[in-house]
Amino acid sequence: MLSPSRLLKVPRIRTSAKLLRNLSTQSNDHVRIVEVGPRDGLQNEKEIVPTQVKLDFIDRLASAGLSHVEATSFVSPKWVPQMGDHKEILSGVMKLKHNGVSYPVLVPNIKGFQSALDIGVHEIAIFGAASESFSRKNINCSIADSLKRFSDVMEAAKRNKVKVRGYVSCVVGCPYEGPIKPEKVAEVAAEMFSMGCYEISLGDTIGVGTPGAFRDMLAAVTRTVPVENLAVHCHDTYGQALANILASLEQGIRVVDSSTAGLGGCPYAKGASGNVATEDVIYMLHGLGLHTGVDLGKVAEAGHFISEQLGRPTMSKVGRALQAKKR
Repeated sequence: MLSPSRLLKVPRIRTSAKLLRNLSTQSNDHVRIVEVGPRDGLQNEKEIVPTQVKLDFIDRLASAGLSHVEATSFVSPKWVPQMGDHKEILSGVMKLKHNGVSYPVLVPNIKGFQSALDIGVHEIAIFGAASESFSRKNINCSIADSLKRFSDVMEAAKRNKVKVRGYVSCVVGCPYEGPIKPEKVAEVAAEMFSMGCYEISLGDTIGVGTPGAFRDMLAAVTRTVPVENLAVHCHDTYGQALANILASLEQGIRVVDSSTAGLGGCPYAKGASGNVATEDVIYMLHGLGLHTGVDLGKVAEAGHFISEQLGRPTMSKVGRALQAKKR
């Protein structure tokens, strides 16, 4: 039987003039995928996924060529029970035999950072929001206070040579406030960048964004943070995720967060459905002639594996198409 990689030949589609102009500068034909399935994808699952299943999932993703696989979150199991095995997960991924793969973990405070550091973490992620209401609902403090809380984490990370990635939630819309002003997103992203985050991931947490909203938001943010230090993180609630990613590529973005099998949804954001599926993103990127270094077939196999473990079909349209071709 042919492998999914052999079964699928991604058709090239006509690239827009603006995207072609962006591709003609520097080395902009490569897009880095940050895989968030093991953390952001699984955190909202009601049934606890066995630790070994999570480790097998991460191993399969790294084997597919993904260079950044977000592994877990060092939050209290009281708040996110699914991440209660974070120490075991980080210890396990440190033993995986994949060269050049980063396994960042989310940390909410200095206590979480120290726990991750004790195991040998090399990269962490911190988080903030562009919405005051979301910040208060999510972490019970204002945006300004939330960033102040991470100052000791940033200092400790710098001392220990640990890389830090920043997440900004609700960059185009909030479940409590509605549309978010692009200038507010730019302000929060700039603050995180000045704190020392090497990259800022801009998240459409509830998936309400459209290409126009993304263009406006990125126009504001790129005035305060270099585009090469930005990523986008799209949920597909209204079916706009791929369109929003394409609009972001046209603005020069070359880092995209995604979740294999379309797993995910924020436990603090009512109405937020899954992240955009990694398989669907890779299919589009390869069709545009962009390079990812990732084997689409192997990612689809990883998506099929975790979907079987969860007892439901993959949410990836490309993943379903590949499975149908195998029958």
